[in-house]
Amino acid sequence: MCAIESIGRHAEKRYLRRLEYARSDKSQDENVNHVELSFRCVVSLKDIELRLVAELMKNSRRSDRELAKALGVSQPTISRTIKKLEKEGLVKEYTVIPDFAKLGLGLLVLTFIKLKRNISPEDLGKAENLVRGNLEKTAFPQLVMAERGLGFGYDTVVVSLNKNYSDYVKLLDRIRSYPHIEAGETQSFIIDLTEESQYRPFTFQTLGKYLQTIQEQK
Repeated sequence: MCAIESIGRHAEKRYLRRLEYARSDKSQDENVNHVELSFRCVVSLKDIELRLVAELMKNSRRSDRELAKALGVSQPTISRTIKKLEKEGLVKEYTVIPDFAKLGLGLLVLTFIKLKRNISPEDLGKAENLVRGNLEKTAFPQLVMAERGLGFGYDTVVVSLNKNYSDYVKLLDRIRSYPHIEAGETQSFIIDLTEESQYRPFTFQTLGKYLQTIQEQK
C-alpha cells in the first residue's frame, strides 16, 4: 500500500465522501456499478523532484543549466532528476500550448456520455477495448482526453478541439455510433475559443505555481 503524501490525504477524504454519497443515492447506483472508481495514491516525491516538475510546467524550454539556477542546485542534479522523472512516468511528454483559435481550432468541447445500463460486463469490456484501439490508432485526432468518471448521471467525459460546430457534429455522430453508448443521452458544453474575452486561457503555468505552494506548506 503506497503512502499518501502532500495533497493525498485531503483528496482521499473528499473522494471517499463523494463515493459514499454516490452509493447512498439510488439514482447513482448504476453509475457506481459501471464506473471503476479507484483512488490513485500520490507518489512520494523528493523536494527537488516536485520543485523541478513545477518549474518544467511553468516553462519546459529552459536548459538544465537555467533550471539548476532557478532551483539553486547543480546542473548534473537537474539532468539526473529529469531522467528519473521521465523513466518513472512522472513526466509524460514535452509539448507546446499554442493559440488553438489561430490554428483553426475554434471550439473546445466537453462531451458527457452515458453508457447503456443493460449491457453485460463482457460486452462493455469488448466495447472499451475497441474504443482504446481506435484511440491508439488516432481514429479521433480531435480528442485530447477521454476518461471514465462519475457525476450528473454520466459515465464518461470527452474533451475535443474542433474546427467548427459542423466538425464537432461529425465527431459526435461517430461517438454515438458505438453500441454501448446511449446515443440520445449525450450532452455538450461548447467553448468558443475565438471569443476575445476569456477568463483564463488553457495553461499549466498556474498549476506549476500551485505545486510550489503545496511544497512550501509541507
